[in-house]
Amino acid sequence: MIIDIHTHTFPDKIAAATLDKLKHLSHTIPFTDGTAVGLAASMARAGVDRSVVMPVATSPRQVPHVNDASARMNELGAQTGVLSFGCMHPDFDGWKEELARVRDLGLKGIKLHPQYQDTDFDDPRYLRILDRCGELGLVVLTHAGLDIGMPGKDNCAPEMVARALEQVGPVKLVLAHMGGWRQWDRVEALLPGTGVYLDTSFSLGEITPLDDGHYRPEDLPLLDEAAFLRMVRRFGPDRILFGTDSPWDDQETALARLRALPLEPAELEAILGGNAKRLLGIA
Repeated sequence: MIIDIHTHTFPDKIAAATLDKLKHLSHTIPFTDGTAVGLAASMARAGVDRSVVMPVATSPRQVPHVNDASARMNELGAQTGVLSFGCMHPDFDGWKEELARVRDLGLKGIKLHPQYQDTDFDDPRYLRILDRCGELGLVVLTHAGLDIGMPGKDNCAPEMVARALEQVGPVKLVLAHMGGWRQWDRVEALLPGTGVYLDTSFSLGEITPLDDGHYRPEDLPLLDEAAFLRMVRRFGPDRILFGTDSPWDDQETALARLRALPLEPAELEAILGGNAKRLLGIA
């Protein structure tokens, strides 16, 4: 089973406008239309069995509405293959009760985005969320490292992750973008002993830029194969999860990149779906 642990969709009525805004913020080309139907079509082309949508609450008032919508998406997941996490915002007053409701809705976890939520990852408001998710058995997937659409804004550096994990109980934490986008040397130095999972989204290969002259050629490369493989060995292939950040990478191309690496068949199988299947309790 192939599981893409990190994707994004938007409600149909705002998908086009949202994608256009994000495209120009990041100066990159999207590979789907940002809808659930577009994601399902991408999955069919690539041979992806399940995709997990990661919704982001950019304001506290969005939280219950996004979680309700995520639960409805999961009701259709058996037919579409598209599942969803819930969300939480650090300033949501009823965070403790809402996280219990997330669990009761059958959602497997929540997405956090420190940049969009303007909160450092080791802030007490996030620490209480991590603690509560650990108690409830919810997975937390967070954006980690820098953000391509918010240059210079650093709210989830590896040092912050290390400090946060020293202060909370056991929690199933997934760090997007191989642990910290554009901060991979510090991820490798600081986080292997923490037990965190890393997803592969938007980390291997190159940025696919808009034709607007924003990026120089030397800005485009991401992790090279040697550095990526070294991180797999440091963290262990059982802690690496296939993710694309779709629509910001093409699922078919991302799979081809991983399959071209000199990984053992059992390692590749674990990364492409076995680890996520176990983490999310997918039959």
